[in-house]
Amino acid sequence: MRPLTEEETKTLFEKLSKYIGENIKLLVDRPDGTYCFRLHKDRVYYMSEKILKLATHFSRDKLVSVGTCFGKFTKTSKFRLHITALDFLAPYAKYKVWVKPGAEQSFLYGNHVLKSGLGRITENTAQYQGVVVYSMADVPLGFGVAAKTTQECRRVDPMSIVVFHQADVGEFIRNEDTLT
Repeated sequence: MRPLTEEETKTLFEKLSKYIGENIKLLVDRPDGTYCFRLHKDRVYYMSEKILKLATHFSRDKLVSVGTCFGKFTKTSKFRLHITALDFLAPYAKYKVWVKPGAEQSFLYGNHVLKSGLGRITENTAQYQGVVVYSMADVPLGFGVAAKTTQECRRVDPMSIVVFHQADVGEFIRNEDTLT
């Protein structure tokens, strides 16, 4: 387990800023202590510094995971956000999308959100902006990328895609055998 390099930190923070903007500072400097990001086997983990100090007692080859996995770096050095980061992204999300109850199941099966399933959307959402997807009961379901701006969403036909699916809580069940 090692600290992220300058380039890795930049890539991680660029990805996180698509979803939570300047609120990244709130992830690191929390009222309950200082938190940090660490890299272990191409995966980025988010943990308190107290847990980090405890984890140093284990050798790297014996350590499987520590903290919360935020995502992983691909072989091309791009960062892919995992669904396990949802609990930390949802409270700080700048742009949100609420889906109707009928469209929840479709989204949880890995499909994009259509206009017909869109309940509400945050004002002034830009195209290709990272959004957190909620149920109408304000339960975070996953995250994706806005396919259309808020204004375009008002006048498109009901079968148009308004949010591209990236990750959802249904992945735990769908990919149960391959999750590590």
